[in-house]
Amino acid sequence: MHALPHLSAVDWISLVLFFACWGGYAWFSEHSRWGDSGLVRTTQTYRLDWARRMLEREIRVADSTLIGNLMTSVSFYANTTIYIIAGLVAALGASDKLISVTAELPFGGIGNRELLEIKLMLVLVSFVFAYFKFTWSLRQFNLLSILVGAAPQGQADQPINEKYAQRVAGANNLAGDDFNRGIRAYYFGLAASGWLLSPLVLGTLALTVLIVLYRRDFRSPALELLRDKP
Repeated sequence: MHALPHLSAVDWISLVLFFACWGGYAWFSEHSRWGDSGLVRTTQTYRLDWARRMLEREIRVADSTLIGNLMTSVSFYANTTIYIIAGLVAALGASDKLISVTAELPFGGIGNRELLEIKLMLVLVSFVFAYFKFTWSLRQFNLLSILVGAAPQGQADQPINEKYAQRVAGANNLAGDDFNRGIRAYYFGLAASGWLLSPLVLGTLALTVLIVLYRRDFRSPALELLRDKP
């Protein structure tokens, strides 16, 4: 807190831009009416189709394998985030050494110890947020596997239990959405590390991440492929 008075106007502007890009894009892609055409909402329709096909099958080994693959991906990111957090905590404990090492570098802008610690804290908070999202996503995928295991037996002469299919797809959507939030936190965590160089780098990287996320979620070939639904 002692470093807050030492933040310049450019620092505050870059911080506001950083959080505006992160929070604004999260709202735009998940809650706004424009997000209906994005990758997140489009994927949700396929999850419902998956749940319906799952209920039609008597043997669901393929579904269990797919859920296991999803959980493996989430576990990888959660484990990786632990190492990143540990490294950032170690860097906080060695802030004096970091200042002495970077004192001769040309970019400057690192400032004193308190200022360096608050910059590292921004990066740390971003990855802690990602860790919570990944672990919660993993728990929800566990719930999804329970729903698949408890699903009624598929029979060709009976209609699909649409209500149960929507329940399974809903659990899949919740887990997938939290995984996406964790990935988004990774991107903005990398942008937050730019503050160690300069507040201008922080603002530039935040805008760059915003553009990259928008292009991947709303203008990517993967989205066009999913839109061309058979």
